[in-house]
Amino acid sequence: MQHKLKRYEKLADEIAALIRSGVLAPGARVPSVRLACNTYAVSPATVFKAYYLLEDRGLIQARERSGYYVREHAQSSLAEPRMSQHQTTAQEVGVSELVFSVLGSLKDPHTVPFGSAFPSADLFPLGRLAKSMGQGLRRLSPRQVIADQTDGNAELKRQIALRYTLGGVMLPMEELVITTGALEALNLCLQAVTVPGDLVAIEAPAFYASLQVLERLKLKAVEIPVHPRDGIDLEHLQRCLEQLPIKACWFMSSFHNPLGASLAPARKQRLSDLLHQHQIPLIEDDVYAELYYGNQPPRPLKSYDSEGLFMHCGSFSKSLAPGYRVGWVAGGRFANKLMQLKLMTTISPSVPAQVAIADYLQHGGYDRHLRKLRHSLEAQQQAMLAGAARYFPAATRVTRPSGGYFLWFEFPEQVDALRLFNEALAQGISLAPGPIFSATRGFGHCIRLNHGHPWGAESEQAMQQLGRLLAAF
Repeated sequence: MQHKLKRYEKLADEIAALIRSGVLAPGARVPSVRLACNTYAVSPATVFKAYYLLEDRGLIQARERSGYYVREHAQSSLAEPRMSQHQTTAQEVGVSELVFSVLGSLKDPHTVPFGSAFPSADLFPLGRLAKSMGQGLRRLSPRQVIADQTDGNAELKRQIALRYTLGGVMLPMEELVITTGALEALNLCLQAVTVPGDLVAIEAPAFYASLQVLERLKLKAVEIPVHPRDGIDLEHLQRCLEQLPIKACWFMSSFHNPLGASLAPARKQRLSDLLHQHQIPLIEDDVYAELYYGNQPPRPLKSYDSEGLFMHCGSFSKSLAPGYRVGWVAGGRFANKLMQLKLMTTISPSVPAQVAIADYLQHGGYDRHLRKLRHSLEAQQQAMLAGAARYFPAATRVTRPSGGYFLWFEFPEQVDALRLFNEALAQGISLAPGPIFSATRGFGHCIRLNHGHPWGAESEQAMQQLGRLLAAF
């Protein structure tokens, strides 16, 4: 069931939205308890509980005998990154060697995990999931053990379909294909609508795994610039669709990796109209959808699709169960082909993992967990932004996503991200250099940092050390 917000949680979210939008600026006084009571028609106890929650989220702080104030780092003083350059050509993709060399060096558990692709495992209810696995397996019949391998666990599919419904998307269960994580779902989607040599529109910068998939399937990338706040450049996409024989699009419309950008609803509608006009299938990578900071979840592009042209891919790896490798795709008109492709390759993700997640979604308090997770990620984002403002060069530019756990940094042109990566790694700090997010190895002076791990002295010292390394360029 969807977790119903308590009044103090709603009040905290409303004030947090004022802070994120800049209405309440850093250093500004938050409404007094008396004023908040009168304005929002709530009790003093409700206001205090809301303010305590905002303190825990790192957004406000109390000053003795003075009231509550927006923390100075609740908005960064650093400028926003610029949008990447336009290109209207198809690119052969060959980034795997670079990506593997970077990712291979991030495995040392003693490094500060700013380069990681996952939040901290400490933020997830792994003990409760283990209990759910035991309970679910005890109820599992021998027949289900076999059936769930091909069709997917029926209760898991029901729970996923229910979450779509709560988000305003009516989805038949038959459209859902359970996969081994979202990456398999995304792979299957591309295979369903392309053949080697086809052109696929992707974002620039792009999630590096999308580049690796295109490389493996011998597809060519058409890079579409992404604005760091507003998302994909729709005008440039339209020109590319008119000039090039693009066969599919692979986009992230909410909390884009690595930028964190999100398309506003009107822009999502426009993108949907554009793709339907040209009859171009969309592969929607939406693995961060549950990690929004406000009280309104983003609508997926899937919700704008009335023709079954969009394939919506999700996963529990970033929101609940890293390592369980359970994802899915709402396949639209392509669902049967996706199922056939899956049965020709992996057949099924782990049945016990499916059962565990299904039981947790029913009984484990998923929405309560998500609210706690979102608050932790937002507080950690504020801490990283504060560290960047303190230690990084003044010319640094950084994104301010309203969800997820990545920040994208753009430095002056003389900064070499790959050199910075190697120097930081020698100091025990990992990061993700910009070139791994581009088919053309662009973004050579940009990096992605992960704020999905609890913030402490080690994190603060790592930001300070990165600042020293940047100052040497």
